Amino acid sequence: MQPMAETLAVLERLVAFDTTSRNSNLPLIRWVAEWLGARGIPCRVLPSAEPGKANLHAIIGPAVEGGLALSAHVDCVPVDGQDWLADPFVLRREQGRLIGRGTADMKGFAACAIAMLPMLAARPLRRPIHLCLTHDEETNCAGARALMPALGADTPLPAACIVGEPTGMAPVIGQKGYASWNVEITGRSGHSSRTTETANALQAAAEAVAWLAAEARRFAAVGRRAPGFEPPFTTVHVGTFEAGRILNIVPDLARFTFEVRAVPGDDHHAVLARWRGFIEAEVMPRLHATAPEARFTVTPRSELPAFALAEDAPLALLVQNLTGRNTAGRVSYGTEAGFFTAAGIATLVCGPGHIAQAHQPEEWIAESELAACLGLLDQLADRLAT
Repeated sequence: MQPMAETLAVLERLVAFDTTSRNSNLPLIRWVAEWLGARGIPCRVLPSAEPGKANLHAIIGPAVEGGLALSAHVDCVPVDGQDWLADPFVLRREQGRLIGRGTADMKGFAACAIAMLPMLAARPLRRPIHLCLTHDEETNCAGARALMPALGADTPLPAACIVGEPTGMAPVIGQKGYASWNVEITGRSGHSSRTTETANALQAAAEAVAWLAAEARRFAAVGRRAPGFEPPFTTVHVGTFEAGRILNIVPDLARFTFEVRAVPGDDHHAVLARWRGFIEAEVMPRLHATAPEARFTVTPRSELPAFALAEDAPLALLVQNLTGRNTAGRVSYGTEAGFFTAAGIATLVCGPGHIAQAHQPEEWIAESELAACLGLLDQLADRLAT
């Protein structure tokens, strides 16, 4: 089959697997392993500590140091509550668009890499090409964390990596660091007419959220600026809040979640430490005055390290040249690129589709974007052959 036809066939199968992060990704991983095996490409299925989850690692070309990794996560976000016009796990083609959950983020890139691997394996490669498929990027990046120590064990470590998140095929050489937390505050319930005997967890949580909102405003007004990011400063965001049942009962439980996206030079751990200091000095003493049993609990949700590739790095210049771009950008959303960078692998982000379509109902990717991605992979293989 021609590369585009093969890619569309692979993408149709990938989309058919409901790999929402709460589900197992093993059916998809096993299908890819069988598909590659039938074409003479061995691979490793690397089970996760979490039941029902696994990564996949395949190598073509000589088993030597160096070469290039192509990395994609195969989990996707839920479709619950979204207004889809048809089954989101059945790929549709409409006027040059391929519609389905995960098409842009990021099964489109995965399909390109998988479909091209047998064709690239026929080239006289002087350096290897690695295929890495990971799980749970949309939740806690457990897949990428587990992959890093396995990537260099018993196999040569790649020198460079392209993470194929949707960038419109524009090379991205930096991202903000990301961290998020679950927060739970407990107090003491009672009738709202007897507030001196209760400890209002909702109001305590509201004070904690207000501090975070003020910190977000401070970063926006006077925080460190990092050109190339949008926005160019560290952001703090509270995403969910749960508390209370009826007005005349003092709530004894409040929960919320928040995140920090830090530009290079800022540290989300420092934000967390300042905020915890405020809670422990200002908020909890008022709860403990009437409810010594009150508690304040913070649990990490996920953490993504920042990454930065020098503008004149060989990988950056090569991908700019092959994609016809004069510059490389930076993004504020999170990817797995930081994990590869931390492992000593030069990494950038470049893939088909656009982030504006990711996570949306009727998620789609243009066929022209897949064609551009296939062209890039073809040219990269030529470089690895010479």
